[in-house]
Amino acid sequence: MLETYSSTGRRLDPVREMRRAQSDLNRFFGGLRFFPRPEFPLVNLWASTDGVIVTAEVPGVSPDDLDVAVHQNTVALRGTRNPEPLGEGVTVQRQERSKGQFSRNVVLPFRVDAERVSARFDRGVLTLELPRPEADKPHHIKVARA
Repeated sequence: MLETYSSTGRRLDPVREMRRAQSDLNRFFGGLRFFPRPEFPLVNLWASTDGVIVTAEVPGVSPDDLDVAVHQNTVALRGTRNPEPLGEGVTVQRQERSKGQFSRNVVLPFRVDAERVSARFDRGVLTLELPRPEADKPHHIKVARA
């Protein structure tokens, strides 16, 4: 077997060199994201003829830091997720949760009655109940025989 030596006279180990290169690439690309982050907050939406229920996951956000506005068929969610306090001498090794201000507009399938909207906050989940105005609800019409 032919041994290879570097210019300094050291024996080269190709496997060790490949591992070192892989380690360098992992360190370099470790902080980069190749896939887009989902929008924040994540929402679910359920609709019926009576109205819409929207839930939004807002972990780490205080209800006092949330602003919810409803206009016709759009819900606007705004707020702030404050950074977690760090002790002195602490170095962040990984930070995947975003911090700071956020906003998200959700378009609903129909107008809602903004006067009757209710909101609950429980364990980091905001739940909005958005009733449909009576005038906008579908009405069933009985067809008579001629």
